Amino acid sequence: MLRLFTAPLGWFEASPGFVKLCGWLCLIALIALASEMVDPSYLDPSHQKFIFLIGALGMWRYGNAATHYLRGMYFLHWRFPRMRKAVERMGDAALPEHMFMVVTSFRIPTHTTFKVYQSVFQEVQRMPVPCTIIASIVEKGDENFIKDIMRQEVRDRDDIKLIIVRARGTGKRDGLAHAFRALSRQMPLENSVVGVVDGDTMMLPGCVERAVTLFAYLPSVGGITTNEFCEVEGSKLMQEWHTMRFVQRHINMCSMALSKRVLTMTGRLSFFRASVMTNPEFIKDVEADFLDHWRLGRFQFLTGDDKSSWFSLMRAGWDTFYVPDSHTLTVEHPPDNSFLRATRQLMYRWYGNSLRQNFRATRLLGLDRLGLFTMYVLYDQRVSMWTCLMGLSASVVAGLLFGVQYLLIYLFWVLLSRTLVTLLFFFTKHPVDPIYPFVLYYNQIVGSVMKVYTMFHMDQQSWTRQKTTISNGNVNFDAALNRWTSKTMLLSSIAIFFGVISVLLELTQP
Repeated sequence: MLRLFTAPLGWFEASPGFVKLCGWLCLIALIALASEMVDPSYLDPSHQKFIFLIGALGMWRYGNAATHYLRGMYFLHWRFPRMRKAVERMGDAALPEHMFMVVTSFRIPTHTTFKVYQSVFQEVQRMPVPCTIIASIVEKGDENFIKDIMRQEVRDRDDIKLIIVRARGTGKRDGLAHAFRALSRQMPLENSVVGVVDGDTMMLPGCVERAVTLFAYLPSVGGITTNEFCEVEGSKLMQEWHTMRFVQRHINMCSMALSKRVLTMTGRLSFFRASVMTNPEFIKDVEADFLDHWRLGRFQFLTGDDKSSWFSLMRAGWDTFYVPDSHTLTVEHPPDNSFLRATRQLMYRWYGNSLRQNFRATRLLGLDRLGLFTMYVLYDQRVSMWTCLMGLSASVVAGLLFGVQYLLIYLFWVLLSRTLVTLLFFFTKHPVDPIYPFVLYYNQIVGSVMKVYTMFHMDQQSWTRQKTTISNGNVNFDAALNRWTSKTMLLSSIAIFFGVISVLLELTQP
């Protein structure tokens, strides 16, 4: 009799589906509880001016999100499937004459390196065209390790070659530049394609062929990036934060691909025409990119090689694209055991790269090259960091001055709106978890704070894995002046921000 009860209980404990179901039920109960705490009188017509002012801002923000979502779903479920069928009808004519794979490895754990190179060799083994793998490494031990993997995975293919490039270990950009010059010395054919793979990215079966065949169908496209999933070596919360970000990335990539204006050539795995990769200007952009800032002067980019490659493509007149059915699996190694410290470090690097690229792209490429929608998206990135903080800031100030009900209303709205957004994620073909509403809100608030700080400290950069930094070469006086002006402008902007909130709250009161 005891077994009849213990067996189902064991199934419930072990079933991920049951755990998720309990999570969704708890989330719904929490929303119901928050709604009961809200005083209905605060939502009556006598407060319509307040609701209108805050609601107008929300309508703008959620309108932007809805636009990206609808564009992305149209591309994912209607436009791209028709493109894929057209490419399949082309048959072998869509394949490149020669396939090159550039793989960069630096301070990657051995077990991850094995999985990455194993996936690379398995993919080129599947490709019915000649292939050359260029491995940019630092340690001598990696060379023998990679050759052993090749001997295990490559069978009966004399047209698959391996080239080892030894980099100095001074950064990913140098390693990429060495590999690109080695590629140029191979004098690739006109119809060749090059894949650039990070040392922590595994390619899932069919990933390469699904991506490279799009070049024949889209002659204006010079670079293509792929759909990422992740395997996180960290806590449950860190795992869900990463997977949630990949869902958001997928939606935005699909939206921008509709205009052939994907805003980054992801460093994890992207593909380029060989004629692009062998261009000396492209190699120079990746190796020694820089920004001329009106206050901070000229400083080189340490991180953000994916943004540099995108900018080089756009400046040369090429379009960029996203292939949602070309899947990769990235192994994420959080830079710190603490969730708060790790996410702040990662966001500081990511958002710094985006903002540095944002200011340069709008100034140097302009409306004619970027198009109206892309130009709007880039300008909105600068504004959204402030608007995302306005709801929380206004609610806290209103709660302190006028009553706690304003905070309770805001809490209810956050739970309800983020849950609805999470439910829409089910249509993206990515995994979804009931903890997403909370990590969505965390990413919005902490991410906005990091963006605001980064916008006034764009010259400060560091790698999360390599723990290296870059110096802009300024003398002590100039460096100190930059630091003080950065802090002064940051504090002034915060003061103006809260001044605007105070004015809005004053206008909304009877």
